[in-house]
Amino acid sequence: MIHRFTLLLLTVLLAGLPAWAQDDVLLTGTLKTIHDHGTIRIGVRDGAVPFSFRNKAGQPIGFTVDLCRAIAGDVATALHSDLLEPDAPAWQRGIRIQFIPVAADARLSMLVSNAIDLECGSTTANAERARTIAFSPVFFVAGTRLMVKRGNPARSYRALAGRGVSVSAGTTNEAVMQRLASTVSPPLEVKPLPSTDAAFDALAEGQVDAMASDDVLLAGVVALRGVGADYRIIGNYLSYEPYAIGFRKDDPDFSALITATFRHLAASGELAERYDRWFLERLPNGATLNLPMSPELTEIYRALGAPD
Repeated sequence: MIHRFTLLLLTVLLAGLPAWAQDDVLLTGTLKTIHDHGTIRIGVRDGAVPFSFRNKAGQPIGFTVDLCRAIAGDVATALHSDLLEPDAPAWQRGIRIQFIPVAADARLSMLVSNAIDLECGSTTANAERARTIAFSPVFFVAGTRLMVKRGNPARSYRALAGRGVSVSAGTTNEAVMQRLASTVSPPLEVKPLPSTDAAFDALAEGQVDAMASDDVLLAGVVALRGVGADYRIIGNYLSYEPYAIGFRKDDPDFSALITATFRHLAASGELAERYDRWFLERLPNGATLNLPMSPELTEIYRALGAPD
C-alpha cells in the first residue's frame, strides 16, 4: 500500500506546487528522524572531484553536494521548515544541514548505523550494495580505468604485470583490480589507500606504477592539482559504474521524496545545468574537465523527465 505521505509528496512535487505536506500526516523513517532532531546529516567525501570535495574555505562543494542540497531543501519544504546552513545562528529555527566527512570504506556502514541520512559522493549503485542500502536515480555513469605518468609506455593493465597499482580502499575500483590482479603473471600488486588523493600521491611519488579509479575521478584529481600534462589515462573500461546517492533501505516516504526531487530537477532543466556547472565550466582552481554529457547519461536524464 502506498503511504498517504508518499502519495501526497509525489503528487504535489511533480505538479510544481510550493507546499507539500499537511500537518496531520504521520511522519516515518528518516523524515521523522530529521523532523525530531532538526538536522539532515549528509555524508560527504573529500577529493571526489567534481562530485564531492572542499573549497579553500573547507566547505563541501560539487555536483553531488548540489543534488544533496536540493534533496535537503525539499525535505525542509515537506516539513514546513526553513533550510539552514551549518553555521546558521543558533536562534534560527528550521532544518539544519550537517555535513559529516565519510571515507570510502565506511560510507555504507554509516548509513546503516544512522550516522548519516544521505551519502553524497561518487558511489556506484550495484546489486551487492543494494542488499544493504537504497539508491536514488542514477545521476552519472563512469568506469574504472588506469592512470600512469606520461612516459610510461603501458597501454593496459596487462602491461603492468608485477607492478603496483594504487586504489582507494573500499571502492568498486579496488574490487575490480583485485579480481584482475591474478589474470596476469606475475600478478598485479594492488595497494589500497585511504582516499583518492592518497592513491594519487602514491603514483606521484613513485610508490606504484599506476592508479586505478573511475575515469572521471582520475580526470578530476589531475585537473584540480593542475598536473594534467604529466599524466595520461590508459586502457579500456574495466568496469561500469552508475553513480547514485545512498540512503537507508525500507523507507518508502524518503525514497519517494528523493525520486521526486530528481524528477523535478530533470524536468526543470536544473539537473543538466548543474552538470554543465561542474563538468564544462571552471573548477575553483580555474581548471576545466571539459566532459560533455554522454549519450547514455542524456538518455538517463530524459527518462527522469528532462526536456528534449
